[in-house]
Amino acid sequence: MPFREINSRMVEATIAPGQRMFSQRGAMLAYRGEVSFTPNTQGGQGGLGAMIGRRVAGEAAPLMTVQGQGTVLFGHGGHHIQVVNLTGDTLYVEADRLLAFDGSLEQGTMFMGSQGGVMGMVRGQVTGQGLFTTTLRGHGAVAVMAHGGVIELPITPGRPVHVDPQAYVAHHGEVSNKLSTALGWRDMVGRGSGEAFQLELSGSGAVYVQASEEKL
Repeated sequence: MPFREINSRMVEATIAPGQRMFSQRGAMLAYRGEVSFTPNTQGGQGGLGAMIGRRVAGEAAPLMTVQGQGTVLFGHGGHHIQVVNLTGDTLYVEADRLLAFDGSLEQGTMFMGSQGGVMGMVRGQVTGQGLFTTTLRGHGAVAVMAHGGVIELPITPGRPVHVDPQAYVAHHGEVSNKLSTALGWRDMVGRGSGEAFQLELSGSGAVYVQASEEKL
């Protein structure tokens, strides 16, 4: 179900009978119609196994299942919201950045060390986001949260994108990542906590970058 962007910090979703969506608890601002909100204990479309995997990974986020018929306004903490429409590909995003998403999307967890080996593991330590990330795959819409607005940067073969790890929000497509060092890079052209690291993403897809190094 697509989201309608009300403004940069609020989206509206239309809920139809037989459909469901998931949202972060506390993200509902207002609703119209016959809509129910219940705690999600099944781990979403990925099932119990995916839920256990996220809990072991530290990627569990408190979610609500939203069902019924009507419209719901979502927002949280005054954060900027970016809507990502998936057409069969996979979105990689930290669980605490998820505002709401289609219930038809399959949820999972990926060990970041599997992309880029040891450097992928280091990325988790540097960003403070852990060694695992949440995946959402299929056809549907996802609303993610960020600080200071978001820009979508395309990633094309032979033209990798380098991102300040603290400004990274999410990425989708057939993309691999690795963390590399660049002496003085943060001190001279980047902003953050002083580590000389940059996240390199290559392949085919897109990365979402926020205009801040603040964590949610």
